[in-house]
Amino acid sequence: MFGKVIRIFALCVAILTPECPALAAVPLLQSTCFAVTDTALPSTAEVERLRYTCDRSVRPDTRRWTWLRLDAPAIGRLPREWRLIVDQTRFERVALITIKHDGTVTRLDRRWTEMHGIGAPGGVLRFPVEPRGNEIRAVYLGFEKIDDLALVRSVTAATREEAAQSHDRWLILMGLFSGTLLSAFAYNVMIDRGRRFPFQRWYLAWIAIALAYGLTWSNVAGLLIPGLVGPSAVTLDYILVGLLVAAGGMFFLSLVEDRLLPRWLHRSGRGLAGIGLLFGLLAATDGAVFHPILMDRLLNLSVMASAIMAFLGIAYAIRRGSRVVWFYVIGWGPVIAIFAARVLRNLGMFPQGDTLDIAMFAALAFEAIILSLATSDRFRALCNELELARQSREWGLIEAEKLRSAALTDPLTGLGNRAAFQSALQTHVATRRDAPFTLFLIDIDHLKDVNDRHGHAVGDAMLCHIASRLAALTETHGAIPVRLGGDEFAIVAADADDRSALVEADLMQLQGAIWHHGTEQRALSLSIGSARCPVDGREPDLLYRNADLALYQAKRLGRSRHHRYDAALRTLLEVSTAFAQEAELAMQRDEFRLYLQPLVDLQEDRVVGYEGLLRWQHPKHGLLIPSQFGDILVEERIGPRVQDHVLDIALGLLRDNPMEIPYLCVNFTSAQLSGPVAAKRVLARLEHFQVSPAALCVEVTEGVMLGRAADGVIGTLHTLHDAGVRIALDDFGTGYASLSHLRQVPVDTLKIDRSFIAALEHESDNAEEIVRAIIGLAHGLGKTVVAEGVENEAQMNILIELGCRFVQGYRFGRPAPWRLLAPTPTAQIVANS
Repeated sequence: MFGKVIRIFALCVAILTPECPALAAVPLLQSTCFAVTDTALPSTAEVERLRYTCDRSVRPDTRRWTWLRLDAPAIGRLPREWRLIVDQTRFERVALITIKHDGTVTRLDRRWTEMHGIGAPGGVLRFPVEPRGNEIRAVYLGFEKIDDLALVRSVTAATREEAAQSHDRWLILMGLFSGTLLSAFAYNVMIDRGRRFPFQRWYLAWIAIALAYGLTWSNVAGLLIPGLVGPSAVTLDYILVGLLVAAGGMFFLSLVEDRLLPRWLHRSGRGLAGIGLLFGLLAATDGAVFHPILMDRLLNLSVMASAIMAFLGIAYAIRRGSRVVWFYVIGWGPVIAIFAARVLRNLGMFPQGDTLDIAMFAALAFEAIILSLATSDRFRALCNELELARQSREWGLIEAEKLRSAALTDPLTGLGNRAAFQSALQTHVATRRDAPFTLFLIDIDHLKDVNDRHGHAVGDAMLCHIASRLAALTETHGAIPVRLGGDEFAIVAADADDRSALVEADLMQLQGAIWHHGTEQRALSLSIGSARCPVDGREPDLLYRNADLALYQAKRLGRSRHHRYDAALRTLLEVSTAFAQEAELAMQRDEFRLYLQPLVDLQEDRVVGYEGLLRWQHPKHGLLIPSQFGDILVEERIGPRVQDHVLDIALGLLRDNPMEIPYLCVNFTSAQLSGPVAAKRVLARLEHFQVSPAALCVEVTEGVMLGRAADGVIGTLHTLHDAGVRIALDDFGTGYASLSHLRQVPVDTLKIDRSFIAALEHESDNAEEIVRAIIGLAHGLGKTVVAEGVENEAQMNILIELGCRFVQGYRFGRPAPWRLLAPTPTAQIVANS
């Protein structure tokens, strides 16, 4: 198909192109001399008396009249009724003066609005001259206010027969050209059946502009619209060239498959399209803004730049596997190459002549046929694909909806699941880089307590209730709620119109809201962390991790709150990670230490035991307390090893000081106490160090006792307690431990949190009543009670009055290494504190 088309057009070009480029036409421009005058239309004698120069480097002043003196000897061989053919440009008025040897003068004078009959196909002005060439003494051609003499690129003399042949040749060419482009235009309009793609719209625009440009430039339009030749045609040509550059560039960018061209090339292509259009419009102003020759050069250079951009785009598209770009190469390659050659000719690098102009319009017609075939092929393929897709979509619509619902919906709450969350987050990140949004991660506090006390059915009802509240508030603000699993939810909310701020405000209103289920009621508590895109992360994974860090911080600060991500959290994580990496070496160097703080019996005024508090003597950071490095204790890899190392330190102190240390309290984490062999491992260490189980007190917080591994922890505590190990519940009163938990867990000692002790001196805080109740509860259950954080004598006296016998705090001794404490009588401790 393509081979036949190429052969047909090659034959047409061969027929339309003359064997001798200009037949017997006489080129006159190079031998022409010029002169200028500021007067109105001068007489023949005045024209002859002007001072003419033949120096082509001199730039004439075109403010009024510019006169060309043609080389009369060069036209001496021309017969009667020959034609003077001039490349058309813009001017106010043109005059032709012919002087015979006998003194006879023939003058022709036309204004730019009176060009009917002067314009000829081929984009030229054709002036008839009666006398033979050898009868003529001088020929003068004058222009009033011409744009620039450099824009007159050819002046030739030809016989009437030669001019007629050129006239017919151009009519045939433009007939073929117009017919081909009109056929391509109609074909592309009708073939789409209502489905028109951007590349086709740009192509239709390009065909229409190219057709208008061809008819205007060649002066064929002047046959239909009298007067649309000469200056008016040149002005319209500049506009059409600018439009051609713009439409051609946008057609190429929309033709190549999506995402094959780099962004910078898209931006450059659009910029060059705009620049080409701008230069075309400025060039059409006839020197009102910039000098005509400058705008002509800039317009030609914009055509070259657009061609270079197209070649770069072709190279990119071919390298990235584009199929459609080959049609562009076949159809547009000749057009771009010939346009570039014409620009070089206009810049004076090639000689003037009709060959390039004829080839250009033949190439445009060839391009219209090739890309029409490509358009037909592509539309046929697209129509087939669309039809198959429509049938497939109809056949599988119901099943696909079921699968999509199952894949993206949480079956319990009806919200989106983790897969829906990941899809939504990736979509927001990909499509809203310039539209910030906020990711909220939400964790329901103490859901396990609800499940343990009331059963999983009640816990599921609580989850559904919270999910419905989240769905309601997000629907109001156009946000996306999902359930990630367990007690974790997420919300993706746009920052536009303060939507994320409104979501945050509604979430905080949920805090403390009473949830009713049957006869049960409970205050809701949510830990919330948030991170913003793009400030806190541009990638989905990083944004999620930063929001998770903020959520973890909200839990650390006491739950039931919202914490926004900040860079300090990432720094703390990095420090914690560094500490985790250094912990192995720290154990080898014995940098972990146990500082002991005495537990005092106020009634007998003696030390009854000690609590071991972990310290890290870091070689770089100095002495560190658990609040600075405690995250490593829950790190999956190194945390258990550090905990076992600390237990070994404590058992070593008990073994080496059995008389001085009655018993030693050691803080345990859930990792140490969960698992089927946790209790056996602790008892094995006791046996290894030959330490009595009664000398060890396992101290746990309410969080350990009520955490996710609570069932395993409670089982381990029972086993240890049955073996004689003491069990203490630390920070009692600050968490959610209830009487049922005290009944389930074998607790020997309740340690009142230091926050209540510090408030004893403030009557308005009701701390005394709370402490009194805790002491009464402990005594009623037959358990020992210890007050933590006793710092002065006033607190001690109040505790004595309330019946608290055992205390611990700075009033009786600060944590210190054992070698600095032992042997230290209680009286000395009290006196020195």
